[in-house]
Parts: sequence; structure tokens; C-alpha cells
Amino acid sequence: MVENVLIIGGVATGPKAAARLRRLDNKMKITIVEKGDLISYAGCGMPFYIGEVVKEYEDLLKTSTGEIRDVEYFTSTKDITVLDRTEAIRINKEDKKVTVLDHRTGEEKDLEYDKLVLATGASPFVPKMEGIELDGVYRLYNPYHAKVIKEAIDSCTNSCKVAVVGGGLIGLETCGAFIERGCQVSIFEMMPNLAPNLLDTEIALLLEKYLKEKGVNIIKGSPVSRLIDDGNGKVAGVETADGRKVEADFVLVAIGVRPNTKLAVEAGLETGPTRAISVDEYLRTSAPDIYAGGDCVECTNLVSGEKTYAPMGSTANKHGRIIANNIYGMGEKFSGILSTAVFKILDYNCGSTGITEKRAKELGYEVVTSLCPKFDYSHYIPGSKMFIIKLIANKSGKLLGCQIVGEGEACMKRIDVAATVLTYGGNVKDIADLDLAYAPPYSTAIDAIAHAANVIRNKNDDLAHGIDPITLKEKIEKGEDFILIDCRGRPSYEASTIYTEQTINMPLSEIKKGYEKLPKDKDIIFFCNTSITAYIAERVMRNMGYSNVKFCDGSLKAWPFSTDLLDKD
Repeated sequence: MVENVLIIGGVATGPKAAARLRRLDNKMKITIVEKGDLISYAGCGMPFYIGEVVKEYEDLLKTSTGEIRDVEYFTSTKDITVLDRTEAIRINKEDKKVTVLDHRTGEEKDLEYDKLVLATGASPFVPKMEGIELDGVYRLYNPYHAKVIKEAIDSCTNSCKVAVVGGGLIGLETCGAFIERGCQVSIFEMMPNLAPNLLDTEIALLLEKYLKEKGVNIIKGSPVSRLIDDGNGKVAGVETADGRKVEADFVLVAIGVRPNTKLAVEAGLETGPTRAISVDEYLRTSAPDIYAGGDCVECTNLVSGEKTYAPMGSTANKHGRIIANNIYGMGEKFSGILSTAVFKILDYNCGSTGITEKRAKELGYEVVTSLCPKFDYSHYIPGSKMFIIKLIANKSGKLLGCQIVGEGEACMKRIDVAATVLTYGGNVKDIADLDLAYAPPYSTAIDAIAHAANVIRNKNDDLAHGIDPITLKEKIEKGEDFILIDCRGRPSYEASTIYTEQTINMPLSEIKKGYEKLPKDKDIIFFCNTSITAYIAERVMRNMGYSNVKFCDGSLKAWPFSTDLLDKD
């Protein structure tokens, strides 16, 4: 019988495991050791505090009923002992003891356990670069950091010039907060695209296009080499390895996090290929009485079967509950994750689940995709917004991933639909067959994700033949000999189009009557606003014996490039 549980880490997994254990057992001794003085805070809310969506700092520390989650709260309401400002410095697996250091007194002591939970989380990756310790260089890891960053913005007499080093989740969400505060923002991302682990190129370019419209300066494709000193020990700018320089009043370094594994490694616990702690399906480490969860462990990707490191607050809380259940003897398994992530920048929403097209190809899948602009609910209901949904599947139709960008918060529910289907190994027909809720204020009669699934079904049935915007642009730039047909009406064509030497305007009504004017020995590619009319045009031509016919996936609404390719003048 487990009588004494010791938990190292007091932010997400640790408090969740402790609270669940207390609900399961009133008598068990439960102790949390936390080296800081903040317990169970809302770390994911920090960018929204900086952006003044969250008005009060204390709101990051409160329960939904308004109570501060501090030592007294856990003691009085849950009968859980919390030793804050106390650092675990050594684990003795054989004697089942942990040596801790009280930072208030400098005293070391040993704490015994029957079961030990490692919830040590992760720490920001701080690169070794010139100027990293200058004044005005910040990280964002806990509410104290958020408070300091917000105060730095508040103190700016004019519009602050802010540089964000890192185009991942933390960098992008905080970028949105800086824009909302009126800052001039530059984002540095060493990879060719923003959010490279979450978004394929054409989806990332749509996000980039939106940010540029909001005045964001985006510097990609080269790492930051140094932070520039103003001569007085304060940061004055950022320089990349290829020589690009940007002025900055302050810099946020958000390159990502690394799992806190030092304690586990020194105790002889196994780590995996991601260098995070290795756990089994019950979240047990290589030591049978030690569990681990949250940002310090690696998980299994449910699509690829690979070990992956994807720190996320939602996963950390799931881990806490499952660890508690297993300590109590319930034998619950944690099967894995999909690396599902959503984030918001101003009015733009981004989401991803499963694996990207790029990763699917690296794993050897024969990939089929759809790229569909759709309204988040019926277009005739005021307030409906356009978004772009991309589905990734294989030739048999099995779903591999989903990505979404665009306006309208309702679009994000499709990420959850895709995550559900992915979890159960479903395919695109399963998506199309789902009895999803429909009413005009909530969705369209054929939901956006069902429409995207049907596009892949049509491709797999050899009824639809798409070309993605990036490949089409490459064909245009190479000067290839093909015909690019804008199949919208003349007024739409004259307002904007993909204007190239290959482009002609031939509305759908004219195609049906005059298709014989088009040569059979050249590739023909149709586009419209959303690719629906273009697909119809393709079907007309194929039914008339033309075989070299395609449509541009997503067409103009998913065209991720600058407007100088769209405007005739």
C-alpha cells in the first residue's frame, strides 16, 4: 500500500497528480517540492498578460473561483504539503530518499517516499551568443518574466522596437502581444519558415503574409549570430549570421525549451532519443517506483510511432492524472500524443495536429493533400470568416495530419475533429461520414473539414488532380510552357489575378462552350477564388477527353505570396 508520495515539481503535472491523489485517498501523505515560489500558475496565459488581454498579474495565479494557488491554498483546501523554494538535488533510488536544499535556510535534508513523481518540467534554451546577457534581453518562462517584459513595454515613451528570436509557439504568441501593445516587431527564425515543426511551407507562408500585413518584419533562413551592445551594456539590435541587422529596444529570446533531466540522469534513470526522460505506457521511468510526466518526458507520436518531445500544458495535466491513477493502482495507460497545437495572433488563428506533409514524405508515405479555403460558418450569417484547412493523408485515405490558418475562432474546432479521427486511426471517409453538428451560425451544411476530406477522396479516386501553390509558382518562375486559366468572371479577373505570361481568362460558362479552343498537348491549370469552380472546370475538360488538366489547390484565397503576383498593375 502506498502511504507516502513525493512529487518534485509544482507547476502542472505535479499539482495535478497531487490533487488527483488526494481525491482518491484522504490518508495518503503527499508532498510537493518546488524550487521556485510560484505554484500551479497559468504559464500559457503569459503572452495574453503581456498583451493586456489578461488585465491583472494575479489572474495567472488564481483558480477559476478566484483563489490564489499558493502554499496555503494546497495546505488548507487539499491537505497537501508544499515545500516551496526547496530544490531536489539528489535521488537515492535504493533507499527511496530525495535530498533537498531549502533555499531559505541553506539546510539540506532527506525526504523519504514510497512513490516518487518527477515533474521537473523544462527550461528555456539559452544559446551561447554574443550579447545574450545584455540588459533588455528577456526570456519568458514564468509569470515573473511576463511581469518584467510588460513593465519594459509600459516604460517605452515611444513605440518600442522589439526583436523576437524564435518563430515557434512562444515567439509567435508573444509577437501578437507586442503588436497589440503598439510595438514595432521583428521575428527571427533560422529555419526557412515560421513554426517549422507545426506548419508546412504554404500554410506558414499564409501566416507570414498576415503578419507582414500587420507590419511585422520577418527575417528567416539564418541564425542570430549576436545581440548588439549599445556601448553601455544594453541591447541595441540583432544581427544574423548572414549579416542582416535590425535595431531593437529589447529582445525576447524564445528559441524553445529543453527538458530538465539532470536530476533523473544523475539518478541513473533512462532517457530516450529526444534526451527527455524515457517512460513506459504507465508513465513509469526505468526505476519501478519513480514516475515522470509533463515537459521533462518524451512521448510517442500516435501517427508515426516515433518518440517525440512536445511540451504542452494539456499533456502535462493528462500525465498528472494518469500518474495519480497508477500510483493508486488503477493501471491506466497513456498511449501517446499527436503534437496538437493551436495559437492565436491578433485575429489570426493557427493550428496543427498529426504530422506535416514534409514529415510524412520523410517517413516514406505516398502523400495526398487538400488545401481548402472555407468559411467557419455559413457565409450569409454576419461575422463568418474565411480560413484555410489542409489535410494530409496517404493513398489509402488514412489521415496523417491537419493544419489550419485564418480568421474566425470557430475554425479551430476542426483541429479537434482531426485530432479525434487521428487518435483512432481513421481515414478521410470517416471524417466525411461524421455526424457533425450543423446550424448556419456554427458551420456549413457540409462542414469545412468534411469538404477537405472529400477533396482527398476525389484525388484518390482519380477524379481531381491538384497542384499546390508553391509548385505552381515554381512552374511560373521557370517559364514552363503551360496554360493558366482564371475561370472566374471577367470583373473578378480584372480586379485581381495571378498575372503571368501563361495566364488567360476563360470563365466556366465559356469553357463549357468553347473548350475545343484549348490545345490537348499542353498542361492546363485552372484557378478561381477557392478552387471549387476550378475543380468543376477540370471535370468539364476531362469529360471532354483532355488529360493534362489540373486545378490550383486553394486557388487565390490560399495563394500565400505577395500581391504583386496577383495585381495586373
